[in-house]
Amino acid sequence: MKYNLVTILGPTATGKTGLAAHFAARIKGEIISADSRQVYRGMDLGTGKDYEDYFVDGVEVPSHLVDIEAAGVHYNVYRFQTDFIKVFNEINERKKLPVLCGGSGLYLEAVLKNYRLIEVPPNKELRKELEGKSLEELTEILKAMKPQLHNYTDVETDRRAVRAIEIEKYYAENPKDDSVMPNIKSLNIGIDFDREMRRQRITTRLKQRLDEGMLDEVQKLLDSGLTPEQLIYYGLEYKFLTLHLIGELTFDEMFAKLEIAIHQFAKRQMTWFRGMEKRGTKIHWINGHLPMEEKVNEILKLVKT
Repeated sequence: MKYNLVTILGPTATGKTGLAAHFAARIKGEIISADSRQVYRGMDLGTGKDYEDYFVDGVEVPSHLVDIEAAGVHYNVYRFQTDFIKVFNEINERKKLPVLCGGSGLYLEAVLKNYRLIEVPPNKELRKELEGKSLEELTEILKAMKPQLHNYTDVETDRRAVRAIEIEKYYAENPKDDSVMPNIKSLNIGIDFDREMRRQRITTRLKQRLDEGMLDEVQKLLDSGLTPEQLIYYGLEYKFLTLHLIGELTFDEMFAKLEIAIHQFAKRQMTWFRGMEKRGTKIHWINGHLPMEEKVNEILKLVKT
């Protein structure tokens, strides 16, 4: 086979997990999640862990890098890349094809473009120097260090911006390390919906998850001892639902702001994927409206071509 990995990507609410599971079931493969928040236990509805999607014809498809870390811990791209290599090699040893699935562009590119493996330690002096600066000021500092700022989640909060600056400073002061990434030959599949359909799917899914108890999930995390600041760090659902639960937003304000934020997030995801294509990553886009069987067959044709 020409490929040793199939990657299924797309913005939020496009059905990536379901497609990855059906394809993996067909080829007896295993899924590796590339989602920066689904690694956390207890963060289920807010991160979009559609557990039922991992079952095809009543049989669970093997999956990895979901529910591997406690909520409150700061998982990062270095940890993901290290964990990916371990799981990828184990799946290969079982003579199975790994199916990488997710929408976190930085995590995907860390694998597909073989980003260098460097674990960046905290820089206490730099953190003290940046203390008290506004998010706008921190963003400008980061842009000066990294003019092509693609990952705007880096500047979603003060804490994220400080960490991003810390990482860029470390990279500037330290030579590149040799990577131990295996030789990846990935067939990359993108799920394509037009903008209006993406918006409809996002809104429908948001309402569904609220109905299923997403507020209760966030309250449970707060009750477990996590602080509002810790949950706000994770952004999107956890940010706005926490602000509602601590009384800073009404339910209607929370819903409106969160809906807008997820739409903006999906747009940034698409911008990242287009950027990946410009940076040399080939993505085969398939129509998200197609029946599941047809989508799986399209991927199989591409694998065999």
